[in-house]
This record gives sequence, structure tokens and C-alpha cells, in this order.
Amino acid sequence: MAYFERLGPGTFRPTEHVSGAWDESTQHIGPALGLLVHAVELDLAARREDPMVVSRLSYEVLGVVPIDVVDVHVEVIRPGRTIELVEVTYGHGDRTGIRLRAWLQQPRDTAAIAGDCFDPLPGPAAMESWDPTSVWGGGFLASAQVRRISDGPGRSRYWVRTDVPLLEGEDVSDLARAAALVDIADGMAVREDPATVLYPNIDLTAHLVRAPVGEWLGFDTRVTFGPGGLGLTSSVIHDETGPLGTVAQSLTVRPR
Repeated sequence: MAYFERLGPGTFRPTEHVSGAWDESTQHIGPALGLLVHAVELDLAARREDPMVVSRLSYEVLGVVPIDVVDVHVEVIRPGRTIELVEVTYGHGDRTGIRLRAWLQQPRDTAAIAGDCFDPLPGPAAMESWDPTSVWGGGFLASAQVRRISDGPGRSRYWVRTDVPLLEGEDVSDLARAAALVDIADGMAVREDPATVLYPNIDLTAHLVRAPVGEWLGFDTRVTFGPGGLGLTSSVIHDETGPLGTVAQSLTVRPR
């Protein structure tokens, strides 16, 4: 069973694997983030024959979404020959739950000057398996395979993959599969017990320097709580060949 089943051109049904960690009667937004990237890529392929690559994915979480049929709508906000801005909405009924704005760029050959200053991440084989359901409920976290090194409260390095397809009966890119996993960062470096403190994210932004390759997505994550109810989850993301970019999530921190 996949995370979603397609019912029409822009209509989808989530399955039990999409149920959330904070409330199992609502969706975990993780799989939806991947579905929206898939929508961007399908729209791009239908409109253009020249290559474009995603450089930024910026999601706003506008509200919870029940585990029910959803609609996805794609619109090109800023068309261009070498740079485009595309917006995708994810809604239930007349309510929008998630909005994505994606920057796309025409690729260029910069291999001769490529480089980074990120810390290396030990590979999946160097980490122990960790069961996220020991802390979190919901179908999405239960579907994730995690290998992790915990460096203390709010600090972890880990790799994640899943055997669950994003969309029933359709091939999706490695980028869409990875996008379906990036929101997991909020729960992998636990700073406080979620039984005593709520800290869901209200957005997620990924800046990318290249597309991912393979099944495993690696994270080097730090979680920070401020003194006034605000929090931040910051991650450097990797595949098995090296770093891909960064992910940031703004948190609303609410002691129970």
C-alpha cells in the first residue's frame, strides 16, 4: 500500500500510512510534501522540454488536514526562460492545508568549482537501527526505517528510508521520495518528551544544491527551543554520496 492513491488529475486519497504523529486522526504532512514535488515535476514535464532543477522548496503549513480525499493545484507564479517560481496547494474541501512555493532553475555545469563546508555524515551502516514508534505514534513514523546516532537532547545524526511507495502505480523521482521524508527531522532529535511538550512545525524550507540519489536520506539535525514559545529544527541533508543542502522548520513550542 502506498501513501496515496490517485483518484483524478489533481485528486488523491491518503492511506493509513499517512496518519500523523501528534494526532493520528489527521495527516502527517511528510508524505504530502513529496506528493507536491511530484505535482511540480509532472507540470514541468507537460509544459517544457528543456531541463529545469529544483533549488528551493518552501512549504507553509496552514492547518491540519484530515485523512480524507485531497486536491492538489499547480500554478506557475513567475514564468521564465532560466528561472521559474511554481506554487502548489494541497487542500481538503474548501480549505488549504499546505502551500508550496518551489524555485526552479536551468542547470549549468559547475562541476569544476563545486565544493562545500559541511561536516561529513557517517553512512547508514555505521549507525544502529532505531524505532521511531518508541516515541511517536502514527502510520507515517511506523513506515520509516531509521538508523541513528543520538548526541544528546535536540542533537542527532541519522538516515531514513521507507519501503512504502509515494503514489500507487506511478513512478516518482528520487527528489519527490526525499521530499516525503524531510519533515521527519522534527521528531528525530528529541529535545523534550512529546508527552509533556508540543512542538509541531508551521513551515519547512529546503535549499538544495543538487538532486538526491538513492533510497537513504541522511540528516545532521539540531533542535533549539527559545524562551518565548518559538523553536527551530535545522538540518543538513545528505545522500550516500554527500551533502545535498539544508532544511529548516519553524516550531511552535507549547508545554502541555
